[in-house]
Amino acid sequence: MNIVNLSLLCSVSGGIVAVLSVVFLLVGVGAGIGIYAVIMNKKSKSAKVNADKILQDAYTQAEKIKQEQVAQTNKEINILKSTFEQENKERREEAKRSEERLYAREELLSKRETALDKKSDELEQAKERVKNQIDALASKEDALDEMQDKIIKELERVSQMSKEEAKQVIIDRYTDEAKVDAVKLAKEIEDRAKEEAEKKARNIITLAIQKCAADHTSEVTTSVVTLPSEEMKGRIIGREGRNIRALEAATGVDFIVDDTPEAITISGFDPVRREVAKIALEKLIMDGRIHPARIEELVQKAQKSVDESIKEAGENACFDADIHNIHPEIVKVLGRLKYRTSYGQNVLNHSLEVSYIAGMLAAEVGANEKVARRGGLLHDLGKAVDHEVEGTHVSIGVELARKYKESEAVVHCIEAHHNDVEPRTIEAVLVQAADAISSARPGARRESIENYIKRLQDLEAIANSFKGVEKTYAIQAGREIRVMVKPEQISDDEAQVLAHDIAKDIEAKLEYPGHIKVNVIRESRFSDTAK
Repeated sequence: MNIVNLSLLCSVSGGIVAVLSVVFLLVGVGAGIGIYAVIMNKKSKSAKVNADKILQDAYTQAEKIKQEQVAQTNKEINILKSTFEQENKERREEAKRSEERLYAREELLSKRETALDKKSDELEQAKERVKNQIDALASKEDALDEMQDKIIKELERVSQMSKEEAKQVIIDRYTDEAKVDAVKLAKEIEDRAKEEAEKKARNIITLAIQKCAADHTSEVTTSVVTLPSEEMKGRIIGREGRNIRALEAATGVDFIVDDTPEAITISGFDPVRREVAKIALEKLIMDGRIHPARIEELVQKAQKSVDESIKEAGENACFDADIHNIHPEIVKVLGRLKYRTSYGQNVLNHSLEVSYIAGMLAAEVGANEKVARRGGLLHDLGKAVDHEVEGTHVSIGVELARKYKESEAVVHCIEAHHNDVEPRTIEAVLVQAADAISSARPGARRESIENYIKRLQDLEAIANSFKGVEKTYAIQAGREIRVMVKPEQISDDEAQVLAHDIAKDIEAKLEYPGHIKVNVIRESRFSDTAK
């Protein structure tokens, strides 16, 4: 029983303890909440106070800024107002001045209108007077025309010539006199100019020729290759001619095997191909192995060798002429001129000579020496490919120069050196003169005897075609023509005119290097017999 009570008591005590624990826990939680509430309330009040203070400061600052802005705005308004008033005042004054000027102009125009009206009346009166005078003059002119007709009819009756015939006689007479006078005046001017320029020009040209005199090789359309023995001809021809056909197909030239001892002739108009064939054949002879495959191999090697030689020749020419910055393709084309001849004159050597002479002439007369030298070197550029491209060597050279961006001054030197176009620059004239000097100096070119004789005959035929010419003689290798005239038909003054006309006719009808001097000789002989 006691144990039961004790157990019961323990159970009740434990429950009480549990209840008290719960009560204490609730009391603690409530106390904590209260304390937290007090703390939060205190912080809320402090934050509100701070917020009110910040808000008050903001209101104060805003008011201050507002006042400053209002003051600044008022200041700007006052300035704008003052400016506007000043501008408005100036505009009113300008409008007033404009109005005054307008009034003055209107007054002046009114005065001018009055004066114009007065002058208009005077002009009408003057017109009337002029009209009356014109009518009077017309009447007098009619009377004069009638009188002139009578005089002309009387003159025609007396002279037994019509009006047109008399006019033609007078025109012919004064035309001849004017022509003679013009020639005399031209001769006087020319003589004065020659006195000053001839000596200096002769010295310059002579110096240029002396400095640039060079030996020129004479090449034709054939080349000869020497053979070590006659037996080699058969080997070159090959079985049924296969070797020589392979050579001709690979090189594009003809191989002539004839009775010439120990020699084969290579014939072709293309000097580059002819050179390739010559080198290839010489290497075949040295090698001894002559068959189509070996021929093609050696021709290719010879072609490369000639190409290198062409490039080297072009570069050396540019270096010798002191010309730089030339397109590589132009250098190659220029080098091909090494194997090109014109009238027996090597064209590359001729081009170098023209470059030297044109440069020296340009230096003497104060022209652009670089343009003259460059134009002289490239003036015959088209001759390197004129057998491959359609057109004259001048047009081909111009096209090549423009294609590779040469200057227009140099292009003009090329296109004007044969007078295809009229020279517009002094450098073009100098290149033209240098070309003539290089081509015409003794020994520079060869000319076939047939062409030489024909040129002299054409020269004499032109002079003989003129009235009053008795005999003509082409001398100095065609550089001079002497014309003997009939003294009873040609006077001294007319002889001067005749020389001029013959020279112009030669320029129009003949092509020739250099200049041709025309000498007209008039000789009077008187004889008598002593009896």
